[in-house]
Amino acid sequence: MTDTVFNAAGTERTAALPSGIRSIQQWLEMPLAPQPADELPLLRAHLKALREIDGTLPQRARLLDGLYSRSTMVTSRLLPSLSVDLVLPVPRKTRRIVRSLLDLLQMLAEDTLALLDELDRQHAPDKERQLALWRSVYVLAQQLMISDLIASPARAGTWLLLHQTYAEARRLQLHATLPRGEVHNLQHLYHAAVLLGWAQPASLTAREVLFLTDYFERFANQIEPLSSSAAVNAATFWIDPLRDAAALSSFRKIAQPTADLDGYSIAGLCALLKVQIAQLDAGTPPQDLNLPDFAGTPAGRGVLVRLSVRWSNSGKRRFQRRMQNQRALVGAGIDGLWQLSHKGTAANVELSTWMITNESPEGYSVMHVSGNIGALSVGDVAAVRTGSDQNWQICMVRWAVSENPEHLELGLQILAPRAVPAILAQPSDGSTGTEHLRVLILPEIPKLRTGQWLVVAAGALPKHRDKLLLVIEEENVAVREVKSIYVDEQTGSVEILSIEPDQDPF
Repeated sequence: MTDTVFNAAGTERTAALPSGIRSIQQWLEMPLAPQPADELPLLRAHLKALREIDGTLPQRARLLDGLYSRSTMVTSRLLPSLSVDLVLPVPRKTRRIVRSLLDLLQMLAEDTLALLDELDRQHAPDKERQLALWRSVYVLAQQLMISDLIASPARAGTWLLLHQTYAEARRLQLHATLPRGEVHNLQHLYHAAVLLGWAQPASLTAREVLFLTDYFERFANQIEPLSSSAAVNAATFWIDPLRDAAALSSFRKIAQPTADLDGYSIAGLCALLKVQIAQLDAGTPPQDLNLPDFAGTPAGRGVLVRLSVRWSNSGKRRFQRRMQNQRALVGAGIDGLWQLSHKGTAANVELSTWMITNESPEGYSVMHVSGNIGALSVGDVAAVRTGSDQNWQICMVRWAVSENPEHLELGLQILAPRAVPAILAQPSDGSTGTEHLRVLILPEIPKLRTGQWLVVAAGALPKHRDKLLLVIEEENVAVREVKSIYVDEQTGSVEILSIEPDQDPF
C-alpha cells in the first residue's frame, strides 16, 4: 500500500505504508521530519494499519499512545504557520495541509473512542478509560479550533461527537477527575471548546482564535451550570447534546429539542473580563494577570472588549435582512480607502467584485465574485460602492467564512456613508522630524452617532497621545487640532477613535 507526503514545495510524493507492530514501533522511535507536514500522511497510514493489526489490547493501546503523542507534537509545530499572516481564502497548499491534519485528528478521536469500548468490555481500570475520554475531547476540540483558524465551518458530526463524548464522561463520572500528567480535567477542556465556539470564531482572525483558545484554557473554570430557575440573559447559553451544533444564546429558542438542554452561565467570566480590561488599561502587564502576551496588544485588548460587550447585551438584531443579488465593488485597507475618498474613481486602487447576498441598514453579507482580494481580513476596513452610487461607504469586516479556496463570504458593518481623507502629523521617535500618516475621518451620523471617528492603522499612535494635528485637503487646505476622547474599537488592522475639536493649544 502507498500514501503521499508533502515535500517542502507543497507537492506530493509516494511513501511506503508500514504495517505490523514492529514497524510502527520502529517508526515511532525515529525523529520528527524537518517539515511537520511530511508527518501527516505517515501518521494517518500508521493509524489505518493499526486498525488491521491483530495484536493484544495492551499492544494496540501502547501503539495508539505513541501515535497520539507524535500527532500532538506535529499539530503544535504546524499551528504557528497556520496563524501567521494567514490570508483568506486560504491557499490550496495550506488548505491541503489543514485537511490532512483534520483527517488525522478525526482518526485519532475515532480510534481512541473505539479503544474506550474495548476497555469497557474488559472492565479496565477507570484511569485508562478516563485518559481515553480526555484525549478524545482534546483532539475534537483541536479539530474545531483548526477549522476556526481558516474560517471554515466545522466538519459535519464534530460538535455532536464532542457533546456525546462529554456526556459519556459524565455518565461514568470521569469528567471532573484529572488524568496523570495533565493540567486540566476533561470538563475544563470541554468548556473551553464550547466557549470558543460561542465566541463567534468567524469574527476573529487566526491569531485571535489562538489567543482566545489560550484564554479559555486558563479561565474556563468561570463557566457555571445554569439552573432551571435562573434568569436568562446575554451571559447564558444552552447546548443540545444531540445536535451537531455549537452553543447558542439562551434568547434563541429551539422548536423541538432532541434532548434535555444543558444551560450554562458565564456571568462570572464577564465580570472577570471587565476587571482584566480595566487593569490592562491601567498599565498592568498581561503576565501579572495570568493573560497571554497577546492581551497586551491593541488587537488582544480589542478582542477582550468585544467579548465583554457581546456577552453583556442581548445582541438582538435591530433590522431585518433583505435578500439581494446585486453586484458591488470593494476596496480594502486604510491606504486604499484614503485614495478612493480623495480621488474617487481616478484612484489607483485595486478593486474586487462581490455579490451582495443580503443587506440591512447596518450592513451587508457579500460573496466574492472576481478580482484580487489582497490582504482583506476580519477587523479591516473596506470601501463599498453599489450599483450606480458614486459614494464609497466605509465598512468594517465583521466576519468571514471560507469553505474552499474559491469561496469567501464576508459580513460588512457600515461605519459611515463616506470618509474624509486626512493626514495625521505627529513627531517621530527618531531624528527624522514629523511623521505623516494617512487616516480617515468618519463624519457624525444624525440619530446614530453624534461625534466623529478617526480611523488609524493599529499601533500607529502612541498609547497616551490624546492631542492630534490633522491636515485636510479638499477645496482648500485646512489644519485641525483635535483630541482623542475614547478608543471605540481596536482590531489587528485598525483603531477607531472618537475625536472632538481641541480648544487647548498643543
